[in-house]
Amino acid sequence: QVQLVESGGGLVQAGGSLGLSCAASGRTFSSYVMGWFRQAPGKEREFVGAIRGRGGSTYADSVRGRFTISRDNAKNMVYLQMNTLKPEDTALYYCAAGAIVTTNPNDYGDWGQGTQVTVSL
Repeated sequence: QVQLVESGGGLVQAGGSLGLSCAASGRTFSSYVMGWFRQAPGKEREFVGAIRGRGGSTYADSVRGRFTISRDNAKNMVYLQMNTLKPEDTALYYCAAGAIVTTNPNDYGDWGQGTQVTVSL
């Protein structure tokens, strides 16, 4: 089990950038696939992207080319850099830990509390 805490959310204008961080506890962080998901009001939780323990990332079509996931296993951190933000990117963003790269949120066992990202016109 791993505890996760996201930070870095906020309000940004369309076209701007924002970086999210996720701090993880536990001594086996590097063995986890780390995913980022988001959920807008009234919508289902949506896969944003994921990164494998030793690197190598996968992205949703809606964010590919604009968002970048990275991790620092020495610091137990995972990051989501979001560029060219759009109003439709507005959501509560979560990081999650799992065993495999999958877009299904049910396959991730540990979740943070989420951080709000709001993109204005």
